[in-house]
Amino acid sequence: MALLLDGPPPTAAPCCLSHRRCRRRRKKRSERKGRVGDQTAPIQQRLPTTEGGQVKSMSSCSTDVKENRNLDNLFSKEGVAAEAAQLPNGSAGGGRKRPLEEGNNGHAHSKYKPKKRKKIPGPILPKNALMQLNEIKPGLQYKLLSQTGPVHAPVFVMTVEVNGQFFEGAGSTKKKAKLNAAEKALRSFVQFPNASEAHMAMGRTLSVHTDFTSDQADFPDMLFNAFETSPPADDPFYLTSNSNGSFSSLGVDGKNPVMILNELRPGLKYDFVSESGESHAKNFVMSVTVDGQNFQGSGRNKKLAKARAAQAALSALFNMQLDQAPSRQPIPREGLQLHLPQVLADAVSRLVVDKFGELTDNFTSPHARRKVLSGVVMTTGADVKEAQVICVSTGTKCINGEYMSDRGLALNDCHAEIVARRSLIRFLYSQLEHFLSKHEEEQQKSIFIRCDSIQGFRLKENVQFHLYISTSPCGDARIFSPHEAGVEDYGDRHPNRKARGQLRTKIESGEGTIPVRSSNTIQTWDGVLQGERLLTMSCSDKIARWNVVGFQGSLMSYFTDAIYFSSIILGSLYHADHLSRAMYQRVMEMEELPPSFSLNKPLLSGISNAEARQPGKAPNFSVNWTWGTRGWR
Repeated sequence: MALLLDGPPPTAAPCCLSHRRCRRRRKKRSERKGRVGDQTAPIQQRLPTTEGGQVKSMSSCSTDVKENRNLDNLFSKEGVAAEAAQLPNGSAGGGRKRPLEEGNNGHAHSKYKPKKRKKIPGPILPKNALMQLNEIKPGLQYKLLSQTGPVHAPVFVMTVEVNGQFFEGAGSTKKKAKLNAAEKALRSFVQFPNASEAHMAMGRTLSVHTDFTSDQADFPDMLFNAFETSPPADDPFYLTSNSNGSFSSLGVDGKNPVMILNELRPGLKYDFVSESGESHAKNFVMSVTVDGQNFQGSGRNKKLAKARAAQAALSALFNMQLDQAPSRQPIPREGLQLHLPQVLADAVSRLVVDKFGELTDNFTSPHARRKVLSGVVMTTGADVKEAQVICVSTGTKCINGEYMSDRGLALNDCHAEIVARRSLIRFLYSQLEHFLSKHEEEQQKSIFIRCDSIQGFRLKENVQFHLYISTSPCGDARIFSPHEAGVEDYGDRHPNRKARGQLRTKIESGEGTIPVRSSNTIQTWDGVLQGERLLTMSCSDKIARWNVVGFQGSLMSYFTDAIYFSSIILGSLYHADHLSRAMYQRVMEMEELPPSFSLNKPLLSGISNAEARQPGKAPNFSVNWTWGTRGWR
């Protein structure tokens, strides 16, 4: 009891000290708040209210919790404090952002000037026919003549009167119909050559003084649809492509063939034609119609096929060629050339592959296994659509010496291109039989006619044969081009080496070739049966021989003149220098050939969509099909 009466317990003293410290902290905080209030009083503003009408504020209790907030940093070095809001309860909300001021784009400074947007440099956008006609004849009135068709696909017909004549234009929208009407009006008194259109599409503007009184004027700043075409210019434009066959950006403008063609002929529609090929090597075909002409392009996807169709149109109508590395460019043939090289190559490849897919039930048959595919396509005019597949074959093997037959019951060489040539000779004999038939209808079906000067027969005019091989022929053409030519591949770096142009023989019962030794040893039948290596000419050497004596064979030479391939097309591993050397350049020194023979220089070309490599072991069989037969042999 005495302890309780004398005073508080010993623990009371620390409690009093803590209360004093808290009071001192509150006093210091209130002093700091007072200083802040004095400085911010002249520029107090009301804060915007919320949807409920209550003011968003920072309460005094929030300032109590944040004890370590440094309010001195709220002011600039010049002594100007940040704007704060006066709250209804009298507390100041330090550090609040100012609301946007009205006018001057929300900026406080009156001298604020908005930044000007930089203009991206580039060619001036071309004027369409409607804009150009309005400049020539301002104030023209376009009237709706009729509207036909269903609701989802209407057809509008607009008419315009120019110089007392009425011009009509049809389209899926009124805008397109007006554009077509304007084009017809312009076409009636202005001619536009393709050279100027190409200049504009490439972003190259020329300063030309327009004179509508002249018969023909260049207007580089105009692009129209379906105007009269002129002969191609002497200096063609070039488009660039990558090593994988896709198109890259063209110069600084970055335009691919589809973009360029769309500027020259806006509103074109690309149609999907077909899809073929095996699952790992698909091939798509797209077509486009320009100025009444149809152009097709193929590729491993639809986008690439569209670009190649556009490139074919640019090449034919505007003389704008594909800029390829020298080793990838086609080598045109000497003499008559009825087709564009790349268009012909892609068409021949597609026909042979499609026929092979048809014969193998869309590549599902056991006979669809192959390493090399070859075929021959015949054309009878300038239209590639009328081309006809004559034969298709596969194979990569040669016979073993012990299985040779002295009665002709076995083939020594079953490489695909060699079997295709044998099938073609069989077709020629059947055509010769048609011509010698007693029925006039059968004679008309034949591709042969009688020679006027000498006894015998010759091919009809414009009948051409095109050899397709899925890869470069074995021997001199393939040994130095094991990979696809790249963009920076500018040809053979060592053309004078002794290994170039050598004769080679195939490996017995295997694949590959080895050089022929220069010796006087003659291959004999009994020597081969006793174990000597069987010498079989490589495919490159055999095709080089066909370019001199023809592929018709010695027996048919008694009845016809020499028959040569008009083109040799490779599906992969195409290299212009190596292929041309192997096909005819190494025998260029031959002179004084008999009258009916000559050194043939066919078109040499690869295809746009190089065939994928066929991995795996080569099958031990060879199949062939010839026109007129029902199935494989």
